[in-house]
Amino acid sequence: MNPKELKVVFGENYNIDVAYKNFTVKTDQPVRDGGDNTAPSPFDYFLVSLAACAGYYALAFCKERKIPTEGLGVTMTTERGEVSKMIDKISIAVDLPAGFPEKYRFALLKAVDHCTVKAHLMRPPQFEVVARP
Repeated sequence: MNPKELKVVFGENYNIDVAYKNFTVKTDQPVRDGGDNTAPSPFDYFLVSLAACAGYYALAFCKERKIPTEGLGVTMTTERGEVSKMIDKISIAVDLPAGFPEKYRFALLKAVDHCTVKAHLMRPPQFEVVARP
């Protein structure tokens, strides 16, 4: 399989798998949208990818500086617009481990802010949708 290719595989009802690299990512839709709620929805994965990316950067920052990570935490929250129902705000809170060096506080937050998933939202790619015979 081409490492840049993601292959959609349709299952029962709204169960849709995506083959990527050597992984199969399972998705479904909530019952209210006709699915069986057996896996996260694609939009859930979008949100999860942002939170996991932020967590990776926080963890990597500490590990690279040999700062103990016990108690390190990352929590992401979202706020939707009342009219648009789209997410208007994403907040990422980093819980610092006990004894975290104050001199690294700002640098850690900057590291988390450089999450590559977020960077792609800030400078989105062009999209092309085509039909093949």
